[in-house]
Amino acid sequence: MVLPWGRRKVLLLNATFEPLTALPLRRAVVLVVCGKAEVVHGDPAGAVVHSSTSEVVVPSVIRLSSYVRVPYRGRVPLTRAGLMHRDRYRCAYCGGRAETIDHVVPRSRGGPHTWTNCVACCAKCNHRKADKLLSELGWRLRVVPNAPRGPHWRLLAGVTEADPLWLPYLGEPAA
Repeated sequence: MVLPWGRRKVLLLNATFEPLTALPLRRAVVLVVCGKAEVVHGDPAGAVVHSSTSEVVVPSVIRLSSYVRVPYRGRVPLTRAGLMHRDRYRCAYCGGRAETIDHVVPRSRGGPHTWTNCVACCAKCNHRKADKLLSELGWRLRVVPNAPRGPHWRLLAGVTEADPLWLPYLGEPAA
């Protein structure tokens, strides 16, 4: 699937090939043109951006020319995109295609909004569960929810479509 130019993301690597973030395509091209980054992998289709005096291969992965120190970040923020990615867009109760997020212990009953209490869920199961506990319905989770770890999770939490060319740089399989 090819994303429109405005929504397309590019993986930004530190000078040490450590993944930093996913940038908008426009920002990535500016970094390459200004000499602050170099293209590691171009667009698989071979697309090129032209200006009046030069042309740049549309990047999929770029690397900074100089090292940037990254402050330590302990926890991965809980986002809808990150949670769906963690659960592989599958319902935690029936295994169908997930469209919503459900709190295992409902918030109305004091359940926290955390990685260990939130799961991806299909609309049908979410509606049937409502504000009940799993024990009241006789349901079980297919997988026990855990907080994700690793640098690639912070990066992928906000990206809906990761380019397959990114996988070697993320440290662990992203899909």
